Amino acid sequence: MRLKQHWLGGDDSDTSTVMKYLPLLLALPVISVAREERVSAPPGKVYTYKEVDGAKRELEVYFPEGHNPSAASVPAIVFFHGGGWGGGSREAFSYQCHYFASRGLVAVTVTYTLTSKAEAAKLDKGLSRKRICVPDAKSAIRWVKQQAKELGVDRGRLIAAGGSAGGHISLIATSSPGLNDPNDPEGFDTSVAARVLFNPALSASDAADPEIDFIQHLKPGAPPAIVFFGSEDKSWLKGWWPTYQKWKALDGTSVELEIAEGEKHAFFNFQPWADLTLISADLFLNKLGFLEGEPTLSFPESGERLVPANGGFPP
Repeated sequence: MRLKQHWLGGDDSDTSTVMKYLPLLLALPVISVAREERVSAPPGKVYTYKEVDGAKRELEVYFPEGHNPSAASVPAIVFFHGGGWGGGSREAFSYQCHYFASRGLVAVTVTYTLTSKAEAAKLDKGLSRKRICVPDAKSAIRWVKQQAKELGVDRGRLIAAGGSAGGHISLIATSSPGLNDPNDPEGFDTSVAARVLFNPALSASDAADPEIDFIQHLKPGAPPAIVFFGSEDKSWLKGWWPTYQKWKALDGTSVELEIAEGEKHAFFNFQPWADLTLISADLFLNKLGFLEGEPTLSFPESGERLVPANGGFPP
């Protein structure tokens, strides 16, 4: 028998089946989610963080159970989804948001402007289409800071996160001084205290448009980061490598790189790697004082583990 599984929730159609077999289920050992199962979770609470030409830009917020904004301000983590700067959706990080909310963070996943071919064609020569996504990312971060009191968020303990193109967007939004929406509220910057990145999509070609080339904005004292890559994600791992080498050499900052041996791009969307990356991110944020206690996920019985990269790990 196989029951549909949901993280921190389920739909009503499963209830009668679960209750029927509950005594049997309680007698069974806990089994990890099957390998290569794509993760998902129920939605969070939707907010509009701005409107552009009458179109809403939305994000979803996941609150810790029993969170009382008037009584406590907790760290927040803001995710930007991948999809090649032209696709994807914020639901891609709903699983991670649910987990971090269960660990005491306010977790946010953002919808931002995607780059269509028509929009890209309007750009001046030499400008990357990737820049179109960044102003919304900055607006979302500013919105979280502006609404910190209502959300119960400590704006000084904000964590930027993202996967693939969203990893690139989160890096640029929190480091590049340009690409701001002129309608954003004054008095709120986009600085963050830490970063959690899933195979961020950086490329040597970004250098042609300095505003979206993260390595040019990476400075001493940059927020600490943990980064995850599959060893077979050859192209993007190669694009990441110069940034990693520069980051490791900077004073006053740190970056951790963990490798999923034999895995390709976007491996973190599937089990067991979804949980393994969350365990590592949890431990990383714990060391920084953003979380307390041990991760509430378990290592898979199948034995997979992330491997810390050393200085000689080949791109």
